[in-house]
Amino acid sequence: MTSLLKRLLGGIKGEKPVAYEEARDLAASADAKTRGELAAHKGLMPEILYYLANDPLTDVRRSIAKNPSTPVQANLLLAKDADEDVRSDLALKIAKLAPGLGADEQDRIRRITYETLEMLARDQLPRVRRIIAETLKDVANAPPEIIRRLARDTEIVVAGPVLECSPVLTDDDLLEIISTGPIKGALAAISRRAGVGAEVADVIAKSEDVEAIAVLLGNRSAQIREETLDRLIERAPDIEMWHAPLVQRPHLSARAVGRIARFVADNLLDVLKSRQDLPEKVMADVEREVKKRLEAETQQIELRQPRRKGPGTAGPQVDPLAELRQLHANGKLEEADVAQYLSGNKLDAVTGALAVRTGLSLEVVRKAIETQSAKGMVAMATKAGLSMDMAVQLQTKLARVSPSALIRAHKGNCPLTPDEVDWQIGFFKSLVADAKAR
Repeated sequence: MTSLLKRLLGGIKGEKPVAYEEARDLAASADAKTRGELAAHKGLMPEILYYLANDPLTDVRRSIAKNPSTPVQANLLLAKDADEDVRSDLALKIAKLAPGLGADEQDRIRRITYETLEMLARDQLPRVRRIIAETLKDVANAPPEIIRRLARDTEIVVAGPVLECSPVLTDDDLLEIISTGPIKGALAAISRRAGVGAEVADVIAKSEDVEAIAVLLGNRSAQIREETLDRLIERAPDIEMWHAPLVQRPHLSARAVGRIARFVADNLLDVLKSRQDLPEKVMADVEREVKKRLEAETQQIELRQPRRKGPGTAGPQVDPLAELRQLHANGKLEEADVAQYLSGNKLDAVTGALAVRTGLSLEVVRKAIETQSAKGMVAMATKAGLSMDMAVQLQTKLARVSPSALIRAHKGNCPLTPDEVDWQIGFFKSLVADAKAR
């Protein structure tokens, strides 16, 4: 028996044909190593390979799962194997056979191969499904039914590669997946696709997935309509994650550049300034914004509490808003200036600017801030002639309104009616009056 094993194993290693009777005896051998080497042989008869697919030893079955000569019936059997390593090895092999397969196969061998693939794509272990997804993610003629199943998987490690890369998925497929409430990470994966379509980009941009939108903005090949980008810019001041990709977004309009320049940090403004693809007029606007910020840095505006002319002497009180009133009179207290104070965390200057621009007292403005009122900040911004972009920034950075309570523009406009604005301001006036009366 020893001499027979040596002779046959030598033949096996050289992939020479093995006689049926001899292979049958080796397959029934008590020696695990012998059965393992036999299972890896590519010249065995299908019956022997099928027999070894039922071997009690996992390593033998793994060799059968990897063997390209294993008959389709044995593959289908191994797809139900209890060992995940066996199924994983089989998944890697079967996925490579997938291109061109379909659910309506007439050829028996191809049909069984498809059934095996489908079974592995439904496997209970994400590891097995992930192998299929990773192998098929960029295969143009992968089975559409399998790809759509993987794209809807409940695990992002499975769905992600297909959502990001598969050329099989159409925009209609992606829109349908998005509409059904995709798993966490799915929108970000779709946002990374090459050439994301405008309709898909619109839907992602309307979502509350901040990370996915950041990825979309950073995807230079994504087709984002100008009106969609405008809506994102409106939301962007309080979402720092979007600032860098916005600044580097290709084909920005002059209006978009102007709005972005108002709220991004100085280092990103420098990035915007260094772009070579913006028209000269747009670059001039950016330069003006840079200059305003530099001037604001050196102005050192300080708002003081009312004080007398000299220590221990009587006399008229100094107006704490005098410097701001003068700036306003000189046209240097515009929205961009307020934004600069806000980005520099000069909150007293912002408060004073609101008081000057609205004609209200500091006490009334401070009361709206202290109460952390979203409507109060929108009313103050509207009364001051500031945009809803600025109103959102005032809510987040000045009044510290929670993100869930923020009031944003409605169709680009202030959501409060003029009467509601007046009521809000009257309310804070009454709070200040009541406090003084006590």
